[in-house]
Amino acid sequence: MMKMQWSAVVVTSVVWMGLGMLILAGCQNTDTDGQTANSSTESEAPDNEAQPGDEIEDDEAASDDETGGDDTGDDDAIPDDDETPDDEATAGEETGESSNVPTKNPVIVAGDWSQWGGNSLRNNVPIGKGIPIEWEVGKFDRKTRAWDPSSALNIKWVARVGSQTYGNPVISGGRLFVGTNNSAGYLQRYGARVDLGCLICFEEATGKFLWQHSSEKLPTGRVHDWPLQGICCAPLVEGNRLWFVGSRGEVICLDAEGYYDGEDDGAVKNELARLFDMRQGPDPKTDTVAPAIAALKEGKLTEAALKAFASAGMELPAEVMVTGADSGKQWNVQAMVGNSDRELVIKLQGPKLSAFKVVTPDDKNEADVVWKFDMMKNLKVSQHNMCSCSVTSFGDVLFVNTSNGLDESHINLPQPAAPSFIAMNKNTGEVYWTDKSPGANILHGQWSSPTVGILGDVPQVIFAGGDGWVYSFGADQGKDGSPTLLWKFDANPKESKWVLGGRGTRNNIIATPVVYKGMVYVAVGQDPEHGEGVGHLWCLDPTKRGDVSRQLAVDVKTGKPLPPARLQAVIEEDGQAARDNQNSAVIWHYSNYDQDDNGEIDFEEQMHRSCGTVAIKNNLLYISDFSGLFHCLDAKTGSVHWTYDMLAAAWGSPLIVEDHVYIGDEDGDVCVFNLSKEKHDPIAEINMGNSVYSTPVVANDVLYIANKTHVFAIAVPKKE
Repeated sequence: MMKMQWSAVVVTSVVWMGLGMLILAGCQNTDTDGQTANSSTESEAPDNEAQPGDEIEDDEAASDDETGGDDTGDDDAIPDDDETPDDEATAGEETGESSNVPTKNPVIVAGDWSQWGGNSLRNNVPIGKGIPIEWEVGKFDRKTRAWDPSSALNIKWVARVGSQTYGNPVISGGRLFVGTNNSAGYLQRYGARVDLGCLICFEEATGKFLWQHSSEKLPTGRVHDWPLQGICCAPLVEGNRLWFVGSRGEVICLDAEGYYDGEDDGAVKNELARLFDMRQGPDPKTDTVAPAIAALKEGKLTEAALKAFASAGMELPAEVMVTGADSGKQWNVQAMVGNSDRELVIKLQGPKLSAFKVVTPDDKNEADVVWKFDMMKNLKVSQHNMCSCSVTSFGDVLFVNTSNGLDESHINLPQPAAPSFIAMNKNTGEVYWTDKSPGANILHGQWSSPTVGILGDVPQVIFAGGDGWVYSFGADQGKDGSPTLLWKFDANPKESKWVLGGRGTRNNIIATPVVYKGMVYVAVGQDPEHGEGVGHLWCLDPTKRGDVSRQLAVDVKTGKPLPPARLQAVIEEDGQAARDNQNSAVIWHYSNYDQDDNGEIDFEEQMHRSCGTVAIKNNLLYISDFSGLFHCLDAKTGSVHWTYDMLAAAWGSPLIVEDHVYIGDEDGDVCVFNLSKEKHDPIAEINMGNSVYSTPVVANDVLYIANKTHVFAIAVPKKE
């Protein structure tokens, strides 16, 4: 690999999405040299915490059979994900009752890939056959951007997306959905230079553009909507319904078919889509707004207005019907467009005159909105920079992380009382419960995605809080607007400090928790803008209850636990200390390990901050960190098999399919490894022509990879 060593992170955009999205939980005690309990003596660790290299008995690894299989070293003795072990069975097998509540955990089955991670357990391990391990993306014409298929290898199709794409593709019902910005300019009413959050739908078989949902930018103020960041999450698709979080802090339900089914079947009726804005100019001779208003008052449209409508894709006849409303500030326009009688709305909004169309099934390239819920308006959420939560559901209950966080100053928390987590009726948008446990202790923002599984026979939804804690609630409708808290876990060492800009040792969580064989796996990270730092990877027993942190912060004099603190949990000079928690849920923890036993912790022997999520198969756990290291561990014990330096920052998460592991990096390289605990170099390294911030996925025997600007469908051509 001819790469320069990546040592410092300088990133202009922050969107850790490809990732699995996140959880800042809490870490363990850390020595002054940065070494964790993995390098401490056995007596220093809690009884239920394994050290790398140690074997743990089945009864220590889990409270029941959910951990599965003996650690014999023989992969044949460990249930493969494809074999559907009983503890991970069902793809949403349901009771048949109206409540629509699954009775078992989902399992990955061959076919579609309908949400981040494949299902609510979030483990990115699809079933696929004949997935390529070699390909070439081909060449693009610099002027026309046209793709030359003759220059490519094993590329089925290519579709242009935005200029910055972080979300992972989702494939369901013959369609591919991906979040991005508007730089592709698919909708005539929005030029490619108009900055939007876009959820784009393509035809799965061909990559043909079908429809787009457009989220206009939030005005800069309390919330700063990052430029060109777009939609950072992956949607959830079930049947003909799709749910995602838009860049304006809205939870949105769409008809997955858009208006291609010819129906306007949503609860949201007569929604408006902006066509253009005419702004007042300083020179009355060139100003188009005043003449347009004068003409509207006479029931007419100016030539400039007609041209603006045409440029936005609405060719209007010269004769239209104009009716006024709202004291001369709004006009309704009726006109024949093609063969349809269309309704348009023109509003005077301050110094601009804005024109909208009433969206109908005639607008095939527009999304069909079923319902919207504005978290900023209804719950007072103040999102930090963006919303990146990839929602999931359990039965009819939809779970959402709100992204509530600091304002642009990175000091003030505008809405500490706003909820961090919510549960909703996915059919109607009704809010069942909210929870604001992180409260004023939010460190930065909240960008993780929830995970749902039946753990210890109890349905649990697992959230990562912006305060660095992981929270588990009952995955149900709650009671009296509140959920049932099952357990919480501090993923940061009690001695760690939060310092603005990432210079401290206290971390956010950007990765999504993963459930595998009854255990919960989560890594801590940080906003990529904040650079490298000490990371932690945890394996937790979710059958514990209460505060299951590795340690508790206590008052030395009284021995009583201290309430959670924001910047630092334990301040020794104030008479505070960290004490081992006998109720700890930690199965194992990895931060560093002296693999070559030379008495030193080298760069490659550390777990650094991670944006990514684990992927596990055959008890082999893979995870990338933001310093460019790719780690392979034993999922049962935390033993380190090997690490590999990709020499470039990794934002996304691994994909495991068949006997191969795929991971992309900021340099645009996708490395392919054998599924093996034996250390080895990649068997292939393919450059995608641009940075890969997202996570590869597989659906229906096709590999999909999104770089910043394009989505590639990768498959070996079928023989005629």
